[in-house]
Amino acid sequence: MNKSTGPTLAVVPGARVENPDSHPRILQPSGWPAPKGYANGMAADGRLVVTGGVIGWDREGRLAADFVDQVRQTLGNISAILAEGGAGPEHLVRLTWYVVDMEEYLSNLKILGQVYRETFGAHYPAMALVQVVRLVEVAARVEIEATAVVPH
Repeated sequence: MNKSTGPTLAVVPGARVENPDSHPRILQPSGWPAPKGYANGMAADGRLVVTGGVIGWDREGRLAADFVDQVRQTLGNISAILAEGGAGPEHLVRLTWYVVDMEEYLSNLKILGQVYRETFGAHYPAMALVQVVRLVEVAARVEIEATAVVPH
């Protein structure tokens, strides 16, 4: 028998819901420090709703010049795409953020947290943040991909 010496996995309790199996579950290895503003992992069962890389343009295809305003619009655009697929922010299991300037992201953490909660509430899926040289749309400062799982 092979005995593992790695960390054991635990499900972090969240807010009470009527059917706990209807929402993604946060995976947190025991003994690890709790992440702030994201989850280390998620487990879910259901129908996938996936976005492409979403940027912060409005209905007329305009991008705000301000990074935070682009994030606000990007998250709103993701919310609209999720709704089209019958999903909500509570179904998110993963977000991958691509930014052109990591310092711009880090210097706006507090306001970005507020903007995030205004759109998605206090649900924090697994997330990754990657700095890239540029995005396809030259004026875009952020692009985000989202994955949600809607329960059966």
